[in-house]
Amino acid sequence: MAPWVPSLRSQTTTGSCILMGVFGISIGLALRSLIRHKRPSKKGLHIKSPRETQLPKLSQDEIAALSYPPNVLPGGRDVETPYGCIKVFEWGPEEGEKVLLMHGISTPCLSLANLAEELVNEGYRVIIFDFFGRGYSDAPSDLPYDMRLYTSQILLVLASSNLSWTGDNKFHLIGYSLGGGIAVPFAKYFPHMVQSVVLIAGGGLIRQDHVSWRSRLLYSTGVFPEWMLRSLVRQRIMPARTTDMTESKMASEVVDVKPSTTHRNSDASGGDSYDNAMLLMRRPGHTVSSVMDWQVHQHQGFLTAFMSSIRHAPIYDQREDWLALGQLLSQRRGSSDSQIIGTTKLPGLRGGRVLLVLGSADPVIVKEELIHDATAVLGEDGFEAVFLECGHEIVMTRGKEITALAVGFWGGD
Repeated sequence: MAPWVPSLRSQTTTGSCILMGVFGISIGLALRSLIRHKRPSKKGLHIKSPRETQLPKLSQDEIAALSYPPNVLPGGRDVETPYGCIKVFEWGPEEGEKVLLMHGISTPCLSLANLAEELVNEGYRVIIFDFFGRGYSDAPSDLPYDMRLYTSQILLVLASSNLSWTGDNKFHLIGYSLGGGIAVPFAKYFPHMVQSVVLIAGGGLIRQDHVSWRSRLLYSTGVFPEWMLRSLVRQRIMPARTTDMTESKMASEVVDVKPSTTHRNSDASGGDSYDNAMLLMRRPGHTVSSVMDWQVHQHQGFLTAFMSSIRHAPIYDQREDWLALGQLLSQRRGSSDSQIIGTTKLPGLRGGRVLLVLGSADPVIVKEELIHDATAVLGEDGFEAVFLECGHEIVMTRGKEITALAVGFWGGD
């Protein structure tokens, strides 16, 4: 007996049923994700910061009591751009040498306030700003948070000043954590503009083996539905109880942080010196942990910025950019005049070295690994390294020491 073969009509009917079933399941999943996991309301192509979603609802006294008041530092301005508004602070003597500072992946630019004030006291003109999706900067919702976006933001910040920040040898560049990872490729693209590079616990060369399997899953793309990943990450970094939020927990999303046995009172152990580090010495009641709590609960775009930065920003194994910078540094070094190549004096990257400032107990940027990897890509003569007895909280707690190191480094160029 010949096997039964479905007719064309029955095949068509079966195929249609399957397609309708798949379509119905897809619609159901989409509706369920919209109901259970509402995205922040967006207007246009970016998510508004607390500048528009929170501040209008508060009194002046309530604004002043925030962990991060919008006028806590001098020279504040809101820069409107096609990517959304950027919060910028610029102050210090107009005739002073210029310094651009960039913060880490989670805490806004207020984390750089102590260092910036120390530099101003030394006569420098400084700019600090909130990365997109942090602090009072809006969060683009349709773009990856990669080096292209960060480069565009930096150039927009520089262009917003009444002073000239572009051209040859215009400013020193200081990057902390993620800001350090961004500083290296920026200096590679604009070596003439950057007088020098200082990396404070800088990212960029973090080894992938420090990323836990849990983080690999949570920050993957294309494996699980995006709404599911957002929901899981939101539960991890935005707990219901405000006292559960610490910067140490945020750092553990970037690397698999191990407890320290030698520096118990540091971020290496999730201890007090990191999460309770004061963001401004003149405001002792406001700590890293308190401003993180404010940000993750009040900035509707923070989750988008944080997840996309882990996925796309220059954090891990960026050897190619560091090698390229190493070659540029090498061109500016020599036995007699490090910036003379033939008859042409190359602008930028004076001295042909970068300064690495590291915390000896930092679990995020492991000093032994960074020195080894930096030597491989920059060369032994391409950097100077200094270690301070602290952890990843280094930029908040060691402003005076870092300022002295930077000023000495610049004077030696």
